[in-house]
Amino acid sequence: MAPKTSHRGLILAAVCLATFAINLDTTIVNVALPSLVRQLGAGTSQLQWIVDGYNLAFAALVLSAGNLGDRYGRRPALLVGLLGFAAASGAAALCSSAGELIAARFVMGTFAALIFPTTLAVISNTFPDRRDRAKAIGAWGAVAGLGVAVGPVSGGLLLSGFAWPSVFLALVPVSLIAAVTVFLVVPESRGPRTGPLDRAGLLTATVTIGTLVYTLIEAPTRGWGSPVSLLGFATALVAGIVFVAIERRVQTPMLDVSLFGERAFSAASGSVTVAFFALFGFIFLITQYFQFIRGYGPLSTGVRILPVAISIAIASVLGANLAARLGTRVIVSFGLFLFGGAFLWISRSPENIPYGVIVAQMVAMGTGLGLTSTPATESILSVLAPAKAGVGSAVNDATREAGGTLGVAIVGSVYASLYTASLAHSALAHLSAGALATAERSVGAGLAVAAHSPAVLRVPIADAVRRAFMSGLHTGSLVAAGVCFVGALGALALPGRAPKRAPEVLLAPNGAA
Repeated sequence: MAPKTSHRGLILAAVCLATFAINLDTTIVNVALPSLVRQLGAGTSQLQWIVDGYNLAFAALVLSAGNLGDRYGRRPALLVGLLGFAAASGAAALCSSAGELIAARFVMGTFAALIFPTTLAVISNTFPDRRDRAKAIGAWGAVAGLGVAVGPVSGGLLLSGFAWPSVFLALVPVSLIAAVTVFLVVPESRGPRTGPLDRAGLLTATVTIGTLVYTLIEAPTRGWGSPVSLLGFATALVAGIVFVAIERRVQTPMLDVSLFGERAFSAASGSVTVAFFALFGFIFLITQYFQFIRGYGPLSTGVRILPVAISIAIASVLGANLAARLGTRVIVSFGLFLFGGAFLWISRSPENIPYGVIVAQMVAMGTGLGLTSTPATESILSVLAPAKAGVGSAVNDATREAGGTLGVAIVGSVYASLYTASLAHSALAHLSAGALATAERSVGAGLAVAAHSPAVLRVPIADAVRRAFMSGLHTGSLVAAGVCFVGALGALALPGRAPKRAPEVLLAPNGAA
């Protein structure tokens, strides 16, 4: 049976706090990217890996982690994940090079993979009634939006008085508080152990997702048709085929692959992927735009990103309620269309666009994301019995991370390609090859080159760097808009209302759900 109603609020608060810690990490790190350029000498490629190293580890392991949480217990999975995340965050603060920080981000992503799917699995088991579950997922999505909102502001506050390690140290107490709360409040729950552990499925799922995400990250740099990229895609394809074959044959598969035949599951997963593709690509570029192009400090940048985060939180709650009344298909399709329209608007924006217009753009983006992600997440969970909630949650989280990784990799690479091409035909052509190569590493490096150039060239070079950045930003926004519009059409495959699922809830040995 489900926990008593009087306890459900406390359980929801506990898992939302764990969710807050993970989402705080995403944006608190992004707002520090310009500081990493200045203080660690990180180039655009390293910045992408500082973001995507976390995403790669998360995406590669989240499906296996969700399965292990279902099998061996969600409460211990949450505790191990939160404590490990705290330790890895502390280690990240001690790094002295971009390479060390990238490695630390991989470790953080590994422990985050234990946390995120477990939070949704606990919610799914705590709220078996569909309407109650939808409201709880709405609150979960709102807290995720709150983490996005607090991250830039808290990061800006820290960076205004301390060096970049402070943004990682700040994650330590948040994670520890979440761990203590989970220990005190969250009951144990797990799925049935009806057979041996699907080790082959765990291994092939990790290889499939990890190889695919890694290849997608590196392909824009190495070339989509390069031998290494083709080998990576081929490896992921073969591993994926082997994974499906294994899951169809074993008695107790980690993932019932027939679920992807359910429109509520497959179309919702695709919608989540598209939404986070656009969001992560936007955040990667907007933090650099505010600090390098507009000259805002870290704190000012954090405050200026608040509209998109707050609108995500509000729309997440609103989306859950509207989907219950109007159907998932209508709300998710509209959300993605709105999201794409915001990016189309951004692609037409001048360099010195008034901030009030940027606010309107970010509100449209945040509203579109909130209307998309919460109903789509509920649709994914709706087709699963609570005993398999961890795997379903992991699929949802894997699609988020895969989408986010693609967003940073593809939007970031489109931006980088156009930025570099623009510089090669600008005032920087008058400088040495070494100065041009330095400027091509990032917009921050380009402005630094301008500042140290002969006086007569400083303004033309700085203008050329800013124009190159805006060229990349505009085209990257067009790519995101196109992906969102295609996703909006795909979301029409969603059912009007999510199908009912089995009401079973498996009890832990101590009787807690």
